[in-house]
Amino acid sequence: MPAKTFKVTSESGIHARPATTLVNKAGQFSSELTIEYNGKNANLKSIMGVMAMGIQQGAEIKITAEGPDADEALSGVEEVIKAEGLGE
Repeated sequence: MPAKTFKVTSESGIHARPATTLVNKAGQFSSELTIEYNGKNANLKSIMGVMAMGIQQGAEIKITAEGPDADEALSGVEEVIKAEGLGE
């Protein structure tokens, strides 16, 4: 099960617009994608789950993918995080 950790660098954290972009990207894959922050987990395909986490600047998040296209899904989400300037 591939996973990757990111540090959120965006001043406003992961708010509505970038969260929507992440959720939309995650929805393109059949694998289960999970975001972990501060001891909580949420389905990365759920906008409410991601928004409820309240991820702020400086937070460390972990994205985990499990399924037939897990590596591709994780790469796709990583591209969005970097393209949106959310983290590194």
